[in-house]
Amino acid sequence: MTEPTYPDAPPPQYPTSPPPYPTVPPQHPHGAPQHPAAAPPQYPTAAPEYPAAAPPQYPTAPPPPPQYPTTVPPQYAPPPQRQPHVPAQGFAPPPAPPQPPVLDPTVDIDPHTGRIHLAARQRGADATTIGQLLFQLPHFLCSLVVVAIVSLFLPSPANLLLIGLWIASGALVFHRPTEKILARYLFRMRPALHSELTRLEPIWHQVTAKAGVNPESYDLWIEDHKSINATAAAGHIVAVTRYALDTLPAAQLAGVLAHELGHHRGGHAWAGLLGYWYSLPARFSWALFRFVAVIAFRIAAFFSLLGALVVGLVSVVLVVAVAFAFPPLLLLLVTPYLLAAVGRRSELRADVQAAELGFADALIEVFHGFLRDEEAALAVAARENGGRAVRPGLGQRLLSTHPDTHTRIRRLEDWRAAAATGAR
Repeated sequence: MTEPTYPDAPPPQYPTSPPPYPTVPPQHPHGAPQHPAAAPPQYPTAAPEYPAAAPPQYPTAPPPPPQYPTTVPPQYAPPPQRQPHVPAQGFAPPPAPPQPPVLDPTVDIDPHTGRIHLAARQRGADATTIGQLLFQLPHFLCSLVVVAIVSLFLPSPANLLLIGLWIASGALVFHRPTEKILARYLFRMRPALHSELTRLEPIWHQVTAKAGVNPESYDLWIEDHKSINATAAAGHIVAVTRYALDTLPAAQLAGVLAHELGHHRGGHAWAGLLGYWYSLPARFSWALFRFVAVIAFRIAAFFSLLGALVVGLVSVVLVVAVAFAFPPLLLLLVTPYLLAAVGRRSELRADVQAAELGFADALIEVFHGFLRDEEAALAVAARENGGRAVRPGLGQRLLSTHPDTHTRIRRLEDWRAAAATGAR
């Protein structure tokens, strides 16, 4: 194909590079072509104007809290108080100090003991404890003989092991789980219920606070007896009767607990249980011997009187021969009286320790109650005995582990008078 020719005009010259966007129409050699007169469209040169909307208005203060009714319906409890908010960058305030326990209105001890200052000496062994252990030595030797006789039926390594284990078993007296087993099945005690601890624990904490003793070192137990009594058992048990818990005022109950704490602090409780523990083989052997002797005597008496006399004579000769073969066994004839005397002395010491804590008046009131009960019991016994007074004999008084009530009252009154004059 050939390039077309244009009449009377040279061909148009085309640029080799794209020109910038023209702002005016291009100029032709013979003038711009005539187009119909029409105005170019007018485009907006600025952004359209939108109606100015006001920014949303936010509240400058929190809305007031909702108003709840101030009266509480009678069937609903008031809502709990919220704890104040603690900022993260600060420190939490210290906890509030524990409030002292609330005691009964009849208590006459200070309920505001404040901080408990523990004494350096929590417990020990006084003279009565040492005497009790010494007087229990014959029972220990008798039990050792019994264990040695039983060990003869065992081969060589086992017999010595049996004796060693029996001697080491005395440490179980200070083992708290073992103490609880002995208290439950040997002393017929039980742990206190929650309702009983509600009254007992505040009073116990006051007593231990005055003595400077950690209250958690002891367990509170109950004896289901219809009498006013308390017991210091083993090394960590303090027991009171249910009757005493229900009938005694708080001050008198505190005095009774202070007395039992005195037994623990003086070592009387663990010494008594330790002696009883080591005497069990001898007691069991003596009970077995009496059982066999009684059965043999009854069988012999069923056939003839002469046979019964022979069995009785053989039993007596056997006992005397064993006693002379082991001279310490002869001490068993007097040790019950010596142990009873030591027991009476330990009771008086425990009374004094309770008085030193401020419970002399409370204990005197308790002992006066004992006197009224004893007089009532003697009156009943006299009526049953035809009007004649029934008094304990000399042997019964010597074997009693507690002093008579008049003696205890007189000792406490003497201590109180000496403390008032400063002569103590």
